[in-house]
Amino acid sequence: MAQAKLEDAEALLQAKRYGSAAYICGYAIELALKARICLVLNWNGYPSNNAEFQKYQSFKTHDLKVLLRLSGTEAIMRNKYRDEWSAVSIWGPELRYQLVGSISFQTASSMITNTKFLLREL
Repeated sequence: MAQAKLEDAEALLQAKRYGSAAYICGYAIELALKARICLVLNWNGYPSNNAEFQKYQSFKTHDLKVLLRLSGTEAIMRNKYRDEWSAVSIWGPELRYQLVGSISFQTASSMITNTKFLLREL
């Protein structure tokens, strides 16, 4: 799923939809972190509805910093891949409310490049 979102972001960048491209990159990182959490906890899948989240409220988040900590990869991402992580960790679900044109080509392109790199490492 994360890889498919990255491909969507690349298509949006080509279509000059820079804000949407940057937003989708963050979503791809979120999905990759949740997949990593499933690996670490030996889960078949991430909780996806209120009933499944009932016992795991701390996992019901879109906060990349929280998900990074839960994924077991925080130390390596913050140390070895600090620049790449810093570039994508500015993401939040609120980014979808940014005005059209407020994200530049350079910002969106950087998000894609760094997302692509981090998806390989996660």
